[in-house]
Amino acid sequence: MLTRLGRLAVHRNRAVLIGALLVLLGLGAYGAGAQDDLDLARWSSPGTESVRAGEVLRDDFRTGNPNLALLVTARDGDVDSPRTQRAGRELAAEVGRLALVTDVTSYWDAESPALRAEDGRRGLILARLEGTATETRAQLATLSPQLTRSIADLDVRVGGQEEISRQVGEEARADFLRAEAFALPAVLLLLILVHRRTVAALLTVAVGLLSVLGTLAGLRLLAQFTEVSTFAANLALVLGLGLGVDYSLFVINRYREERAAGHPQQQAVVRATAAAGRTVVFSGVTVAVSLCALLVFPFFFLSSFAYAGVLVVLSAVAGAVLVLPAALARWGHRVERPTAPASGFWHRTALAAMSRPLLAGSAVLAVLLLAAAPALGLRFGLPDERTLPEGASSRTTSETVHRDFAAEPTDTVQVVLDEPADTRAYAAELSRLPGVFQVDATSGAYRDGSRVGAPGQDRLAAPDGRVRLAVVPTQQAMYGDVPAFVERIRDTPAPAPALVGGYPGETTDFRATLLDRLPFAVGIVLVATYVILFLMTGSVLLPAKATVLNLLSLAVMFGCLVWVFQDGHLSGLLGFTPTGSIEPSIPVLMFCVAYGLSMDYEVFMLARIKEEHERTGETERAVGEGIRRSAPLITAAAGILALSFLSYATSGVVFLKELGIGTALTILVDATLIRVVLLPVTMRLAGRANWWAPRRLRRLRIREPEAADVLRGEYV
Repeated sequence: MLTRLGRLAVHRNRAVLIGALLVLLGLGAYGAGAQDDLDLARWSSPGTESVRAGEVLRDDFRTGNPNLALLVTARDGDVDSPRTQRAGRELAAEVGRLALVTDVTSYWDAESPALRAEDGRRGLILARLEGTATETRAQLATLSPQLTRSIADLDVRVGGQEEISRQVGEEARADFLRAEAFALPAVLLLLILVHRRTVAALLTVAVGLLSVLGTLAGLRLLAQFTEVSTFAANLALVLGLGLGVDYSLFVINRYREERAAGHPQQQAVVRATAAAGRTVVFSGVTVAVSLCALLVFPFFFLSSFAYAGVLVVLSAVAGAVLVLPAALARWGHRVERPTAPASGFWHRTALAAMSRPLLAGSAVLAVLLLAAAPALGLRFGLPDERTLPEGASSRTTSETVHRDFAAEPTDTVQVVLDEPADTRAYAAELSRLPGVFQVDATSGAYRDGSRVGAPGQDRLAAPDGRVRLAVVPTQQAMYGDVPAFVERIRDTPAPAPALVGGYPGETTDFRATLLDRLPFAVGIVLVATYVILFLMTGSVLLPAKATVLNLLSLAVMFGCLVWVFQDGHLSGLLGFTPTGSIEPSIPVLMFCVAYGLSMDYEVFMLARIKEEHERTGETERAVGEGIRRSAPLITAAAGILALSFLSYATSGVVFLKELGIGTALTILVDATLIRVVLLPVTMRLAGRANWWAPRRLRRLRIREPEAADVLRGEYV
């Protein structure tokens, strides 16, 4: 198939190139509007207890989680003064008339101490915006500037979880544009240095651009039928550009080798497409399968990255095995230059490592294990306002509430009873739990086991007699172990079957679902990539070795995450605030992305080593020759891909900063210490066992007879 594609690209190169240009323009026009059609997500897991509680609250109690908070500061210094009370009530009434607002609670109406700062200078107005995350945050984009004001009696600042999430989305969109403006020129410059031919660099960038635009257009099309996260566009940029560049580098380099061997231009294009194209296809399948493991999670935030991964692979592979060969058939003479020298730095390093395999392997392994050691202290936590950079308005508002208020009413835990019941004893018992500031029930407000006043909120009873309780946490509870806090509430015996929800319940259930399904995702990645590598190499040992080495590089990545982002080292330099934990969905995403990319380089190197072994039958010589021909290219490709990911190192969103820095580090470690030292060392020690497989399994190896004929010179 690849040989036929190569011949098609050669003999119909003009038609292929014109068609590719039209497709590129069409994809660019359609994909440019992708961000407007993509969706925003909330931290919730479909079908869990907290989500069911939220549905009951919405349908039967006409309320839900307060997702908008107004921090109101009295200009005269006292929220209980008559002028401040009048202005506060007027503001609450104004908020209640806004679009999408279904529920408003203010300090001046409820007179709850949970809504009053300890010094009496500030009060809170809480509101609920009904709708999807995309709808409510679009509305907030208009409302937030309108509600942020300084008037005669009040200073008003906007906060709440929905406003924080909105600003995270805006920051991510701005990061996408900044990364795009930085990555493309930087990658082009590096490619000119690597290729030493401007035409070759331009063709490589063109394939990367085709991959990016194809992915954005595909995401926009998918968004018409299912929810697709806006953050998928951020991955599409760096992964599309990176894989497009990677695949193009290998095809162009193979073309140069074929020309240096004396083959005519058109024959060299076909031979390069057949040989390098097969590796490109195996690599693409590996990356796509790794990202498809994200589909086991019932969150469209993560499944969107799987969609992006498949689209990136399809467009990058198509560009590398069809469009690029057509361009080489037409302008190949302008990309040619002498191929790799007889020996280079990476070749000499690999030979030196293989000459003393135990010493070299032990030394590198010790360095990597030391770098990975902090991963043993990994702690998963929940996101908060510190996801945003210092100075972001919603973060500043949340920090003020945390500093000046004893309670955190925006994170109220909602307890919904399935049938009418007397909740006095239950409310008193809940109020005694560690981390509970106050419990509001139909019978009154409870604190430390005693009734202290009237209910702090309305709508605590449904028309059919069922009731709910609002468990208001302390500030310390929300900055501590939130899942443990929620579980204490769920473990407290209720007078009737109860559902526990609210934002703390939703994030707790989100994390629990994620961690429960994590082993399935990891298993899919490991098994699928093992099978793919076996089908490519026909070896039982090589895929197992590749899996171990990839997991080692990922351990280094997680060590970096813990040391830098959890423990806060370099936080001043990188511009973020450490929280002492890591939000779990990002490491899961990074595992799938980084594992696929690590296996990407494994595929390229093993394919070349396998080819040399079939030609010579000598393992050590094949490893050295394979590394001589592929390691410089892999290092260059890794550097460019790492640069693409590092474009997010300056992001104001901690999630993107983690993704960019952690993945870039994994790529660089994998392309150097892993591939140039540990891979040749382990293959040198294994010897002939590298190529062993049971007789019945050998027949399963995927071969390309037609491509093999081309490689032997039987080109027609």
